[in-house]
Amino acid sequence: MPVNGQSHIRIARPSRDLAAAERFWVTGLGLEVVWRSAGGAAPGEHDLLMAGWPDASWHLELVHEEGAPVLPRPTEEDLLVIYLDEPVPDDLVARLEGHGGKRVLSPNPYWNEWGVTVEDPDGYRLVLCTRAWANS
Repeated sequence: MPVNGQSHIRIARPSRDLAAAERFWVTGLGLEVVWRSAGGAAPGEHDLLMAGWPDASWHLELVHEEGAPVLPRPTEEDLLVIYLDEPVPDDLVARLEGHGGKRVLSPNPYWNEWGVTVEDPDGYRLVLCTRAWANS
């Protein structure tokens, strides 16, 4: 299959603590674990958590390698934006905060006006946007 709009996208990130990341993304946001594997302590072996929605054409891959951990190095502009097309539910933000997230202001005023930004336990930012989006 050629690369096109039907190609599945994997967003891969290192994680300091997969259990904390799972609490945020799965229990907090509501993604599902679509794959999990345990590695070991030898170089090149890693623990892996893939989280997403089963019907989505993307998922997050969160990786931790015990033998040679890669520390996350997110910036304020490393964003995963979810367009809700409605107000951001207060209970969702509270659930994210209760599962390891931290609500933060964005350096970009657009995201502060049109959404809520929450950092995950590794410092990556999730923006819940009140607007809608379509590529077509």
